Amino acid sequence: MPDLAYVNGWVGPLRQARVAVLDRGFLFADGVYEVLRTYGGRPFALQAHLRRLQHSRRGLRLPAPLPNRRLRALILELLQRSGYDAARIYIQVTRGSSRRRQHLFPRSVQPTLVIYVEKSGDEAGHLQAHGASVRTLPDWRWKFCHLKTLVLLPNVMARQAAWRAGADEAVLLGPGGVVREGATSNIFVLRRGVLRTHPLGPEILPGVSRQVTLELARAQGLEVREQPFRRAALFAADEVLLSSTSLEVTPVVRVDGKRIGSGAPGPVAQALLARFHARTRGKPWRRRVPS
Repeated sequence: MPDLAYVNGWVGPLRQARVAVLDRGFLFADGVYEVLRTYGGRPFALQAHLRRLQHSRRGLRLPAPLPNRRLRALILELLQRSGYDAARIYIQVTRGSSRRRQHLFPRSVQPTLVIYVEKSGDEAGHLQAHGASVRTLPDWRWKFCHLKTLVLLPNVMARQAAWRAGADEAVLLGPGGVVREGATSNIFVLRRGVLRTHPLGPEILPGVSRQVTLELARAQGLEVREQPFRRAALFAADEVLLSSTSLEVTPVVRVDGKRIGSGAPGPVAQALLARFHARTRGKPWRRRVPS
């Protein structure tokens, strides 16, 4: 079965899916999206992703394309039809397509709903085993980063700049060098048994994997602080780690070319990743964080 897509009632191979040229998602990035993963054929944290989709949609005053229960059923139906055990599921809602290009919200327009299921592998496995490198860059994004919208060009530009500098991810800095998040991830620093990450607010995305990571850290007995920290804290950290749907929990071993800690994935990041895998894959957890 090829990767599968749904577009406003049409279902077929992803490569054959089409949206209208006048769709406001295409013209104005007037839309929101979610992405989640499946493990063993089961969507991970589906309800949390759907809640965030609703939050983002309401933030842009986007109408619901379907009732939440129907949307959930449709996602599960597409996943079952795909036959994939390990998959990524993308959900995208735009304000829809009107008869002409105009900035004002059009009246009586049906929102566009796109869902697609694609096979996924272990793309983050190498980074999890060997550690990621990140590059710090100024945060050029708009002021509503807590909404998961299609306004991703600043993220794309930052990630491309990081890649050209030989890094795997960009880390975005606010005024005064405050570390906000990665271009595609949330970021944490560990120092003397305290795990810190930027607090929720309009500056960062409320990551589903971020929340899972914080829960796992507390279960590990770590002290968790959701408070701002500056770029210098990255270099002083015992460990730095990233979280996202794609990265799960991934250690960072270099920041702006400088080694973090021992320069290898640290024991806390490895323990948190083991716990994350135990939750998503149902494997027994054995690794412990050293005291």
